[in-house]
Amino acid sequence: MSWGTELWDQFDNLEKHTQWGIDTLEKCIKFVKERTEIELSYAKQLRNLSKKYQPKKNSKEEEEYKYTSCKAFISTLNEMNDYAGQHEVISENMASQIIVDLARYVQELKQERKSNFHDGRKAQQHIETCWKQLESSKRRFERDCKEADRAQQYFEKMDADINVTKADVEKARQQAQIRHQMAEDSKADYSSILQKFNHEQHEYYHTHIPNIFQKIQEMEERRIVRIGESMKTYAEVDRQVIPIIGKCLDGIVKAAESIDQKNDSQLVIEAYKSGFEPPGDIEFEDYTQPMKRTVSDNSLSNSRGEGKPDLKFGGKSKGKLWPFIKKNKLMSLLTSPHQPPPPPPASASPSAVPNGPQSPKQQKEPLSHRFNEFMTSKPKIHCFRSLKRGLSLKLGATPEDFSNLPPEQRRKKLQQKVDELSKEIQKEMDQRDAITKMKDVYLKNPQMGDPASLDHKLAEVSQNIEKLRLETQKFEAWLAEVEGRLPARSEQARRQSGLYDSQNPPTVNNCAQDRESPDGSYTEEQSQESEVKVLAPFDQNEGTISVVEGETLYVIEEDKGDGWTRIRRNEDEEGYVPTSYVEVCLDKNAKDS
Repeated sequence: MSWGTELWDQFDNLEKHTQWGIDTLEKCIKFVKERTEIELSYAKQLRNLSKKYQPKKNSKEEEEYKYTSCKAFISTLNEMNDYAGQHEVISENMASQIIVDLARYVQELKQERKSNFHDGRKAQQHIETCWKQLESSKRRFERDCKEADRAQQYFEKMDADINVTKADVEKARQQAQIRHQMAEDSKADYSSILQKFNHEQHEYYHTHIPNIFQKIQEMEERRIVRIGESMKTYAEVDRQVIPIIGKCLDGIVKAAESIDQKNDSQLVIEAYKSGFEPPGDIEFEDYTQPMKRTVSDNSLSNSRGEGKPDLKFGGKSKGKLWPFIKKNKLMSLLTSPHQPPPPPPASASPSAVPNGPQSPKQQKEPLSHRFNEFMTSKPKIHCFRSLKRGLSLKLGATPEDFSNLPPEQRRKKLQQKVDELSKEIQKEMDQRDAITKMKDVYLKNPQMGDPASLDHKLAEVSQNIEKLRLETQKFEAWLAEVEGRLPARSEQARRQSGLYDSQNPPTVNNCAQDRESPDGSYTEEQSQESEVKVLAPFDQNEGTISVVEGETLYVIEEDKGDGWTRIRRNEDEEGYVPTSYVEVCLDKNAKDS
């Protein structure tokens, strides 16, 4: 089977067919190129998708990924990132192993095809030239034969005519002979050219054209083989990354199998455990007994008790009502002096407050009126931040000892702070050791440096270590207190021990944290009563009560955010004092109401 013998007369069709073959090859190149672009785009989209769902640095979202399910999700995102990388590999390998090679091959193929068909056209032109020469000699031979025949007939006619002179007859005879000789020469020339043409034609159809068409056939077959090889490479490029993609998928499966639901449940406990005890049984309240009015219509509590219920704050009791009653909301609706609080005292001396703070001017309504208003009005949202979280929040800032947090969360924060400080101490100690070693080197080899130049740095590092150690001791003391290794200390005792910064303003502090409910409301205590210890003297004005430093009084109305606390000295003496002038704690000896 050969194109040279079977398709000897299909030169033009072969030329069209080989051009179609090159177009097909270029189409394959274009297809693979678009595939590489798709792979790159897909890889980019996968990477962007993985990046989009990665937790942001130093955010609350990042803390949530401590759970095994979230860790598995992160592992899946990372595996998808690697998965995207394999699609980039596919694109790169297809571009280098298929597109570049095929593009180069197409150029070579075009050149080879051009050369083969150029040789074919050249052979065609040569045989056409030979054919033209044959036709020309043939026509000349035919013409000379006709001329010789006419000359012979003319000679015979002249020779037969008696009226023609002998000279004319001789002339006609010579002319006939010349024509006959020309015909013989044309015949010989035609015969020679014909023989040459037949030889050239035989060479054209049996040698030149078969050789040229054979080259074209081989060229076309190589093109077909090359397409097949490219298709194999196309598949192999994909196949090469399948094991790695399989590993990525195996990684996702492994991450999914690493999910531990029990561990995640435990982490939820560690994250949200408050450390509070569950509420006890609610005691029966007998409303059949007539309620007696207190000395003051506005009084909310009476620690000495005259048969009326008291609103009290403080430690543990038999029945905690915080799941059902939000006391802070009730108190903020019942009484609400609106005068701004005075500034906190600069010192504990009487000279610090020469004129005393302005007292509330608003006349307070009877308790029954305010209670009726509370029952009939729509719920209102009041700012009572100063009472939340065990009354230990400093205004405008989070307490350094994390006393605003529930016990368990506070312990975790303190432990975390201790661990961080330990790491910082270790860093500073490593730096000190390095400087010490360098100093020893300088002492042994003075030409390398001056040992005295390191003294300042060494002293600075040592000072930093000492500061960090003091800071660590402070947080360890708080941690020991939370864990029950040390007795709880009041806010005043902490300030005296130097654990709090002397520049911090006096803060309202409670001696027990379990008075707070999980939702921020407060419990009703039946065995203890809040009391205040005066930090600075305060002179009495309208609506206020005069106090002196060190005096202990009873709280009947907490500060609702306006800077005033309502207190009582005895059964018939009560009024407002600035919250910043007093310290709130519990009266352990208060009688039951």
